[in-house]
Amino acid sequence: MRRRGGGRAGRAVSAASAVLAAVCATAVLPGHQAWAAQVQAQDGGGVRADASPEGVVRAAGAAGKAAGPSGGYVFADGIKEIRGAATTSDAPQLAAGAAYKDAIKGGAKLIYRVDLDAKTNAYVSAVVVPKPGTQVGTFDGLKVSLQDRNGYDCSSNEARFGSAEFPRPIAAYAHRTMERDSSSCQEAGAYYVVVERSSKATSTPEAWELEIRHELEPRLKTEGPTAAPENWPSASPPAPAGGPRERSGGAGFFDATGLTEGEWTDRIEPGQSLFYRVPVDWGQQIFASADLGSSSGRGFVGGALDMTLFNPMQGVVTSANSVSYDGEQKSADLEPLPPVKYENRFDSSSRFENMRFAGWYYLRVSLSPKVGEEFGKKPYGLTLRINVKGTPKAAPAYDGPAGIFAVTEADQDAAANGRSGPEAEKSGTMQLVAAAGIGAGTVLVLGLVAWTLLARRRAAAADGRAGPAAAAGDAGDTGPTQYGPPTAW
Repeated sequence: MRRRGGGRAGRAVSAASAVLAAVCATAVLPGHQAWAAQVQAQDGGGVRADASPEGVVRAAGAAGKAAGPSGGYVFADGIKEIRGAATTSDAPQLAAGAAYKDAIKGGAKLIYRVDLDAKTNAYVSAVVVPKPGTQVGTFDGLKVSLQDRNGYDCSSNEARFGSAEFPRPIAAYAHRTMERDSSSCQEAGAYYVVVERSSKATSTPEAWELEIRHELEPRLKTEGPTAAPENWPSASPPAPAGGPRERSGGAGFFDATGLTEGEWTDRIEPGQSLFYRVPVDWGQQIFASADLGSSSGRGFVGGALDMTLFNPMQGVVTSANSVSYDGEQKSADLEPLPPVKYENRFDSSSRFENMRFAGWYYLRVSLSPKVGEEFGKKPYGLTLRINVKGTPKAAPAYDGPAGIFAVTEADQDAAANGRSGPEAEKSGTMQLVAAAGIGAGTVLVLGLVAWTLLARRRAAAADGRAGPAAAAGDAGDTGPTQYGPPTAW
């Protein structure tokens, strides 16, 4: 005889139990465990840490940035090791959207391969990182070229140390741009990325670490203007309002600290490079300056402070004139730049051409190690003033996702809260984990309510069947049916 509880009500109880078991399993997902462990680790010294996802992210970011700059340049997370070749025949392939790590010696040339279609704009950038204490000269630098199969340069760019002759990360990029009136570099097939290091005989010949990125930009659905605007606002805006706020810079492009319009203070040590990033949307202009605070003592260091602006592909947009330091406060200002427009790419001027897309624009501020020799090895006050002017315009009609060449609401939020790329990603993950936790709790409560109601209905039905007939009907039961919450909590 079938046991009571095997009908519709029994199946409902079983379903509720299964749901509850799944919910309980969700409640101990690795993300929750990691979050709980982080919160527990922070809850020391009698002071309760912020246990929210945002609080965990902020604590992790602060710890990472405290250790980052002193430990050297921070490379991209998940970066892949690669070895560039001496010839095109042996060139290893770069995948779009990936980051690679290599090393390049003085006077060397490394070659990589990218396979491109006949409709997409393509970019490759390289960042070189000389070791602290190495000797570099004015004309030492890095050149990146993108060539077709006939050895023709689709484009090339070069970065040099210039008058600020001290080691620091420098970057350059090259691109293949689709142009309707061009016959060069427009076909599909293999292209070659050539990375060259120029170095004087007096410079340290040891290898520099190298970070390489490859990205694609979708074509437009319909072609637009091909001439950069001739008239645009070039007057520098007044100082940003709101007073100074503290924000610590990152140690590389990957962990650059988000900034919005405002006045930001930091501390920089001799020989250190700090990285910041600012979202600049279509139609917007960026203005930036850096002030190095005064110091006691006497001395003079030429080319003490260097500030450079890079576009989303680490292409140099412009640099402030290198600032000499005599112990008095000094300021470095970027020259006025045109608004971000797609058609800027068709201009011959580099400051137009490199303001060719929206996205994160990067500031690198570097202080010469000689400042420490003259004025003391200590942190020096640094103030950044950022202005972003112009109302965001509609993005061009891309035939596909814009990828990194766009400014999203998440980007704006990351900049407002001073998050780097990794911190913004962690924040998004924590928010999903929190939402999943709230959702799991809601389902758990509903499941318990359903179990209670079903149990009461079973009890009421059992009371209604009391008597001889019910007793006879129970003769085939093997034992009492038990109801209750599942034990797999």
